[in-house]
Amino acid sequence: MRTIRNVLDEAVSAALREETGEDLPAAVAPSKEERFGDYQANGAMGAAKKLRRKPVDLARAVVARLRVVEMCEAPEIAGPGFINFRLRPEWAARAVREAIIDPRAGADRVERADRIVIDFSSPNLAKEMHVGHIRSTIIGDAIARMLGFLGHDVVRQNHVGDWGTQFGMLIAYLKERHSEALRGGKLAIADLETFYREAKARFDADPAFQDRARAEVVALQAGDPESRAAWAYVCDRSRAACAEIYDRLRVAIEERGESFYNPHLAGMVEDLARRRIAVESEGALCIFLEGCAVPFMVRKQDGGYKYETTDLAAIRFRVEDLRADRVLYVTDARQMQHFAMLFRAARLAGYAPERVELRHIPFGMVLGEDGKPLKTRSGETIRLRELLDEAEERARAIVDAKSPDLPEDERARIARIVGIGSIKYADLSQNVSSDYVFSWDKMLAMDGNTAPYLQYAYARVSSIFRKGHIDRDALRRDAPAVRLDAPEELALAKALLRFPEAVETAAEEYRPNAMTAYLYDLAWRFTGFYGACPVLQADPGLRESRLLLALGTADRLRLGLDLLGIEVNERM
Repeated sequence: MRTIRNVLDEAVSAALREETGEDLPAAVAPSKEERFGDYQANGAMGAAKKLRRKPVDLARAVVARLRVVEMCEAPEIAGPGFINFRLRPEWAARAVREAIIDPRAGADRVERADRIVIDFSSPNLAKEMHVGHIRSTIIGDAIARMLGFLGHDVVRQNHVGDWGTQFGMLIAYLKERHSEALRGGKLAIADLETFYREAKARFDADPAFQDRARAEVVALQAGDPESRAAWAYVCDRSRAACAEIYDRLRVAIEERGESFYNPHLAGMVEDLARRRIAVESEGALCIFLEGCAVPFMVRKQDGGYKYETTDLAAIRFRVEDLRADRVLYVTDARQMQHFAMLFRAARLAGYAPERVELRHIPFGMVLGEDGKPLKTRSGETIRLRELLDEAEERARAIVDAKSPDLPEDERARIARIVGIGSIKYADLSQNVSSDYVFSWDKMLAMDGNTAPYLQYAYARVSSIFRKGHIDRDALRRDAPAVRLDAPEELALAKALLRFPEAVETAAEEYRPNAMTAYLYDLAWRFTGFYGACPVLQADPGLRESRLLLALGTADRLRLGLDLLGIEVNERM
């Protein structure tokens, strides 16, 4: 992708190469303070240290070799050797017009597409999805959307927990206590969750029941028809409940759960043992990794397999069968050690060559306003379905109060997109790895860095075209020349031109908050522009130019929010 930052980075790198004869990083980034310009290159300072030259002297030599006169005003040197760039208004006017009429908002597709497997959401079946699944689901979906938009081949994987001891335990309990309901297909997901808790309590307290549960696991693994039928029924009921959640969140994902890999485990473990990658230790089969205090166990003493085994088989499948160039895991930060060991074991076994990127994207916890993990007042885990219901109910109360004249169906739609969007945006606007405090008041606020503020900003821009009876497609098709006479027009144009950089940063660094920060800045720039520069009342020529800037703003707000999985409405 050739963003403005990329173009400047290439130009500074070329100048450094001409001056020093070496390939040195240009380190170009958007300026943090506008008074210093639009972009800043810091590479001369690092290069000067390596070459034992004065940074300011090297910066001057680089500037003398730069060829960016069409795009930028004369570069300026600041401090010990920073190189500052300011875009020319006449260049920005031409560039922003081309970007606005581009259906991709100026963002090119990558020259080389990777096949990227993203493992996210991954609830355990036989239980309802709860608040603990919200971050993985929302963050994973946003990253998948943005990488796909850039042109990568994205494979969305839902590694659900649908196998193992917990299912033996539940099936044994259902056969014992609720066999008639099981045979009659009358169990709801809420029933299953209740029965799961009861089965767990029974398992912990009754050694005889433990034996029956383990025997049920053996029967399940051996393909016993009755056990398999009960297992399939439980999984199907759980999938249906999960599908409702995914539909509400507009999340597309393909299930390949733990059971999918079960047929591959014995052969893989045999392969590891034959090559002495895994060795026996106290009856278990383990991979010993240098520097790790505990081994990576792939087969237990009783011959059973652990989730580590399944995860290793999943990497092997994703590399060998799905032909992945990258495998990403969006899970909570508490699993960092597991993934560090998993990746090392996969490299050691040869299941993931160095050319394949293995990346854990850890996220923090969702906290209540008391600073503790978010729970119900009674201390129970909040069901995700109930959380989404409450979001829509709270949003509906706000919509009814502010826009009572809107038709009923439109108020219901706005409540849905604002409620769900608020939860998503509140999560995605955080640093992924940080904990964040869940606050209804903050996330539903109509001002500040929130979904409602941006959704309202989109509706506000849309109202210009509605009031002026402007055909957006016709305006884009017959786009006028852009005039950037007022400073607010220039500031908005520059913000519009930064959209490709925001997508690239958010997608390739796996940081959705880079996109939320961009969208909030864009909406803020539009507010300044709209307050200082009349649009519909402007003189002919200037009016069309300002309408085009408004169109570019609406397009980027809608597209940027969609890349985060958030919808907009023409009216709010």
